[in-house]
Amino acid sequence: MIVVVKHLVPKGFSGITIYPFVLVKNKELKHDVIFINHERIHLRQQLELCIVLFYVWYGFEFLVRLAIYKNRRQAYRNIAFEREAYGKEKDLDYIQSRPFWNFIKYL
Repeated sequence: MIVVVKHLVPKGFSGITIYPFVLVKNKELKHDVIFINHERIHLRQQLELCIVLFYVWYGFEFLVRLAIYKNRRQAYRNIAFEREAYGKEKDLDYIQSRPFWNFIKYL
C-alpha cells in the first residue's frame, strides 16, 4: 500500500518501505513505475527475511559500509539491498522472476 506522508520520509529520500507500506513524499511518486518497482523489490526482500531480520541486516550493513566509505550516501548506495533494488528497478518484470535471496550476490 502506497501512502503519501511527506513528514515521515527521511530528509534526502523520496520514499521508504516499511512492510507493508511504501511511504512517499508526494503523490506524483505513486505513479512513477520505476520508483515503485524499486520499493516493491524492497518489499520482497523484507518478506524473505521475515521483516525484522531485514532491518537488522540493513542497519548492520549500513554501519559496516559507513566505516568503510566514511560517507553516508556512499554507504547507503552500497548496501546489498539497495544495490539490487537500484540495479533492477528499471526491469519491471524482475519481481516475477527474481530468485529467492537474490540480494546475496550483491554483497
